[in-house]
Amino acid sequence: MKGLLITGDRSGSGKTSITLALSALLARTMAVQTFKVGMDYIDPSYLTGVTGRPCRNLDSFVLDSGQIRDIFSYGCAGADFVLVEGVRGLFEGAEALNDRGTTADIAKKLDLNVILVVNAASITRSAAAIVKGFAAFDPGVKIRGVILNNIGSDTHREKAVRAIEHYCGIPVIGAIPRSEEMRLTMRHLGLVPYLEGKGSDTFLERVGSVVDIIGSHVDIDALLALAGDISIPPGTPPIYEAAPADVRIGIAVDEAFNFYYADLFDMLTSLGAEPVPFSPIHDRLPDADGYILGGGYPELFTKQLEANDSMREAILGASQAGVPIYAECGGLLYLTGRIVLRKGFEGRDRDEAYAMCGVFAGETRMPSRRVIGYVEGISDETSPLGAARFAGHEFHHTDVRLAPDTHYAYRLTRGKGITDTFDGAVIRRTQASYTHLHPVASRGMLARFTDNCRMGN
Repeated sequence: MKGLLITGDRSGSGKTSITLALSALLARTMAVQTFKVGMDYIDPSYLTGVTGRPCRNLDSFVLDSGQIRDIFSYGCAGADFVLVEGVRGLFEGAEALNDRGTTADIAKKLDLNVILVVNAASITRSAAAIVKGFAAFDPGVKIRGVILNNIGSDTHREKAVRAIEHYCGIPVIGAIPRSEEMRLTMRHLGLVPYLEGKGSDTFLERVGSVVDIIGSHVDIDALLALAGDISIPPGTPPIYEAAPADVRIGIAVDEAFNFYYADLFDMLTSLGAEPVPFSPIHDRLPDADGYILGGGYPELFTKQLEANDSMREAILGASQAGVPIYAECGGLLYLTGRIVLRKGFEGRDRDEAYAMCGVFAGETRMPSRRVIGYVEGISDETSPLGAARFAGHEFHHTDVRLAPDTHYAYRLTRGKGITDTFDGAVIRRTQASYTHLHPVASRGMLARFTDNCRMGN
């Protein structure tokens, strides 16, 4: 098996579109396994969509080295080729003076050859200085090739390519022209998730255009020649071994709720739980021993969510009956009393309010200040996920205002949470937070939640 890591010189370099296109092109002739560095849901949805294999996340802020290797080994099984998409710039991470949370850290831990995507808009010879600086900054990162993006002309391309190959001795295997057709469909938190967009012909045509453009301007044979050997140990990592199912856990999955790491479903299966997908927009609440409401864009589906009043009432009733419910971000919004879309959001001329489940007294206001970053904290025994130390991520554009007497099970030492570093609102055996947890890093907490669901049997 061979593989590569595609990274950028900065956010906005074009690495997402390029990794997406390369994955789609290679998947036409081989089984391609993709991974995404960082705690991101949307890019993996695209990589999963074009390869037909679940993209998995690797993040050295929340995962230790053994967990990273387990995820990588499990994901690679049965693949012919591996592509890893980086996050932000190659060396961007949680801190200024160490590798934690960086793409570079993952490249070194997994000994991956690297292709550096450089946003070459308005530069030629300076592109060589960028590449040379990246290559010298950490010699442990094996930069084996370069792809230039935002090229304006043949002259632009020729000068930049010649400079990089002369001064750096690193081949340029692609030069992507500047084009409006290279832009994927965006919204306030990034790309439109693939699960939501794939029902639109226009959306799929745009993805197809990106694949065609990049396929015409990257030397695929040269790319494959730069790939390094991937070795994985035989057998299934112990944490992924399935256990007999004795509990059912409903998972909200639809247009509004689709921010899940692929490993969630594997971890639940390994803990003896049967995942039962359902749609809060379209379905009735399925019979289950507990429920997970993940992140997503409920603020864009407020009318549909409000209209399914039987679902909202059933979730409120389940919570009041003590059924364990765990919600992250979008799920938190859904469990408040209402979502208020503020004047100006998507062209509104006034505030509009939509009823949600009402499990927690209070409301969500959208939009608000954008919050993004890693979190660390401590969970106490009042949480249905138990007492634990954890690291995760928060990423939202909303403000949740809960009743003053709300109890919080999380105390954050890093991050904002729902209010003043308090997160993980709890009532009965329902918990909702802005914090997103990785199911491998927080497997013990997921196990405690599963046990809580089992206790009702």
